[in-house]
Amino acid sequence: MRLRDNPIIEVSRKLPCTPERAWELVTDITLPTRAEGELQAAEWIDGADAVAVGARFVGRNSNDQMGEWETLSIVTEVEEGRRWAWSVGVEGSEPWATWGFEVDPSRVGAVVRQWARVGDGDSPFRGFIAAAPEKEGVIIDNRLGVWRRGMESNLDLIEAAIG
Repeated sequence: MRLRDNPIIEVSRKLPCTPERAWELVTDITLPTRAEGELQAAEWIDGADAVAVGARFVGRNSNDQMGEWETLSIVTEVEEGRRWAWSVGVEGSEPWATWGFEVDPSRVGAVVRQWARVGDGDSPFRGFIAAAPEKEGVIIDNRLGVWRRGMESNLDLIEAAIG
């Protein structure tokens, strides 16, 4: 696996709720702060208070390998009730990553999907690879594993909220 290929990770789960309820949960930017994972806090900025193209929010993250860091997220796509995506990084640079949630109706409720794609921005993640290019594949695998575990925790939390 190579960084230049902008790898993608995705998780999904069938949930026993209406698509409307699933949408309400996946558009709560604070939900992942209550799940296991790196995101410790998230808050809308610049007067935004809901998912809308151009809305911005700040995320505060932490993990043992990279320490603490803050990101700026900008909502880049919204298909109301169905899909939203946001780019993550720092002001004025290429995105470090693009993340998204999707909700699809199913016969038994809704299918919720969360995905993320590594971006081309100068992220701390890229710094780790630049420092050890011979370990690129292992570093990417590890990072995508962290993302997958966080996404699975998000879906666990969504499922519990439906309960």
